[in-house]
Amino acid sequence: MLPAALGFSAPAPLLAATFDMPHAGTTIVGEIRRVTPGEDNTLLDIARHYDLGYHEITWANPDVDPWVPAADTPIVIPTQFILPPPPWQGIVVNIPQRRLYYFYSEPEGRARVMTLPVSIAREGWSTPLGDTTVIAKYKDPAWFVPKSIREEQLREGEIDFPTYFPPGPDNPMGMLAIKIGFDGIFIHGTNRPWGVGMRTSHGCLHLYPEDAQTLFPLMKPGIPVRVINNPFMVGIDAGQLLVTHYSAVAEYPAASDPLTQAITALEPYLVAGIVSEMAPGYPGTSEPFDIDWNRLQSVVDTNVVVPTAVNLGAPSPAQLLQEIEVQPYTQQPYGLDANNAAPPERASAESRSNPRPNN
Repeated sequence: MLPAALGFSAPAPLLAATFDMPHAGTTIVGEIRRVTPGEDNTLLDIARHYDLGYHEITWANPDVDPWVPAADTPIVIPTQFILPPPPWQGIVVNIPQRRLYYFYSEPEGRARVMTLPVSIAREGWSTPLGDTTVIAKYKDPAWFVPKSIREEQLREGEIDFPTYFPPGPDNPMGMLAIKIGFDGIFIHGTNRPWGVGMRTSHGCLHLYPEDAQTLFPLMKPGIPVRVINNPFMVGIDAGQLLVTHYSAVAEYPAASDPLTQAITALEPYLVAGIVSEMAPGYPGTSEPFDIDWNRLQSVVDTNVVVPTAVNLGAPSPAQLLQEIEVQPYTQQPYGLDANNAAPPERASAESRSNPRPNN
């Protein structure tokens, strides 16, 4: 059996994964799954069903054809996540990870975290880093195309690109939009959901339409928003020191090489006692971790979206994955009618309709 504390199992898929905040001693939520795709499904179909973005599913399965995966090929579903650094409040978006976290409390005080994939800005554009808040939200927004975007479209040969998109399923703003305090930046749905997880926007953060539908009712002015640039995420669980690595985004220049960035992210866990003195929410540890430097280098050298233990003596990622039961993926492909800003009908059926599972 795989250690339960590492969170590897194969429960039913759920939309807009929502978890109780983890207990002291862990900063990990979710579980890794493995499935076989069956006939006609692409990796994008599977990613959307499990609420993952394009790069998450392809980075987790680098040797699998994203458009024609073999029907009997085990597909890794990377639905286990290292929480971003505290403070754990409001919205936190990690740009390289292409993922949004929403930390909140239920009315009875139960602390929760919801996590959703997002698209980020395309090359040459960027979303500001730092702290802001939710300003407002809009149902069925219209979009007056900014001059800078119209000029870009003209340079690319789109001479008939509209200057105005009315509300509706063909609107690039989607059907639900959340305005945050950065100038011109929204968190919103999209009429091209197959681009979620890619670099598709001009600074806004795009959600699957069904995720916009889940997040929108929870938003109100004043909710904190923090945008971070963390290619390396570090967490602990059951005495293991876990790391993920997402490709750096060129518009956010790094001050050091990737290995140095990884060591900097790990540094609080390498000195005895220092973790317990950090921001509230970090679990304490009295002893530093001993690092398997060869394994850390392998994480640095590639995109690693499955949290990977890098402390000495930890089981190998391949060993842990092999111990996960492979289950058949039996859902039908989404189809072309799901490629607009309206939530697909299949998202409101089956088990995906419950957005708040317990962890």
